[in-house]
Amino acid sequence: MPVSIPEKSQIPAKLKLDKKFQPCPADEGDELYQNGIFEFNVTRLLAFIEAHAEQFPIEFVKLTDIPDYDGEHLDEETVRTANLSRPILQAEIAPDRFNVIDGNHRLGKARREGVQTLPAYKVRYPQHVPFLTSTMAHEKYAEYWNSKIKELRYR
Repeated sequence: MPVSIPEKSQIPAKLKLDKKFQPCPADEGDELYQNGIFEFNVTRLLAFIEAHAEQFPIEFVKLTDIPDYDGEHLDEETVRTANLSRPILQAEIAPDRFNVIDGNHRLGKARREGVQTLPAYKVRYPQHVPFLTSTMAHEKYAEYWNSKIKELRYR
């Protein structure tokens, strides 16, 4: 998949570290998604999306645009019963690069059934930052995001 390089004027802003950042708490039963060192509270993020639906229009994403990270390790019963009409959740982890943080079983089912597109919520930076579950994750995310901005500026 070709990667477009944005014009210098289109490069997103650096992430300023919020000294007052409060990690998103996790209640018992909350679904968390760990993406390397970044851990998101998916339950609270989905509740926020539901409460602010006008900010998060459902988009249809092509499965060919989503990396296939070996769906063989998914729970088979969960794949079988996955509801493909329920949107997957993608978070902008780096400028214009989205990772699936909720919906991997739906993706697995869709791939097995030859589905071409799935509904998705795309949560852009910085909308998902408040849903990081630790101060360290926030600090490391800022470091990572800013390194990606620097790479874009020097291309």
